[in-house]
Parts: sequence; structure tokens; C-alpha cells
Amino acid sequence: LCSNNNPYASFGATLARDEEQNLWSTPHDVTHTEADDDRVLYNMIVVRNQLDKDSEEWQKLNYDIYTLRQTRKEVRSRWKHILEDLGFQKEADSLLSVTKLSIISDSQNMSKARDILLKLSEETNIFPTSWELSERYLFVVDRLIALDAADEFFKMASAAYPKRPGGDRGDEGPRPLQS
Repeated sequence: LCSNNNPYASFGATLARDEEQNLWSTPHDVTHTEADDDRVLYNMIVVRNQLDKDSEEWQKLNYDIYTLRQTRKEVRSRWKHILEDLGFQKEADSLLSVTKLSIISDSQNMSKARDILLKLSEETNIFPTSWELSERYLFVVDRLIALDAADEFFKMASAAYPKRPGGDRGDEGPRPLQS
């Protein structure tokens, strides 16, 4: 078949382009550059794409982009693991999905959500040491407050990802949770 007549000829290119634009986890999400952490990654991609692929700068930026994406995936995976252990197996992905259309369920929850997110950051290793708190997880904590599950989430995060002297837990993975 001639590639002009093949409707699947550009499929691989489309997937690669979607992955390139997929700064978080939802393909075709036009809101991905709204948050500060998304904007940082987007700007890194723009700069990298302007460089010669054989240059050291391109390779360094490409590595930094990959590392940032992997870190985000790991953080999301940690949150999803705890949500599933809390009994939100079917809802975990939707609880973690945040776009510019997401809203805080109750403005009175905002300070409590910030406090819990900060407490998670300071007292657990659910976020890597170098992680800057993402507004995205403020929405997730707000949802947990609305579901009356925020305190239990914190307890489980503390058990699964306890703060260790000297920083990250590395590649140990989560500790088994006890019911």
C-alpha cells in the first residue's frame, strides 16, 4: 500500500507527538501548561526542540525532561497506590485527574487542604526531596477532605512512605500497609 492511502501511516508520528505534548498524564489535555510545574516542563521542551539533537545541551535537557517526567509518574503512582489501598480502586484515576476546569469543592477546605499537603511534604516521602509542591495535589487533597478520607490518606502515606533521615527512600518502594 502506498503510505498516502494508508490511514495508519502517520499513527506512530501522532503517538510520538501526543507523548511530546503530554506533560502530565492525559493525552490531548489542552490545560497542561496552566500550572507552574507544567509550564517549567513545557519551557524545557521548547528550548530543547530549538537545539541541535547532537549537542550536549540537547542531551542534558532531554535527560532533565525525562527525569522530571519519571519523577511525576512516580509521585502519581505513590498517590494512586494509597488511594487504592483506601478503597478507591475504581476512583483513583479520576481523583488524581486535575485540569483547569477543576474547582475546590468548598472554599473553607482550602486552608485545611494546604495544611495537609504541607504536612504530607514535610512528614512523609510521598514527594521526593527536590519536589516543589504542585497545585495539582491541592485539588486532590480537597477531594479527599470532601470524601472525609484526608486524615486516613495522611496516615497511610506516613506508613507507606515514612520520612527518613537524609532524604528519599530511593528505590525501596512502599512499605506494606497494615490495616
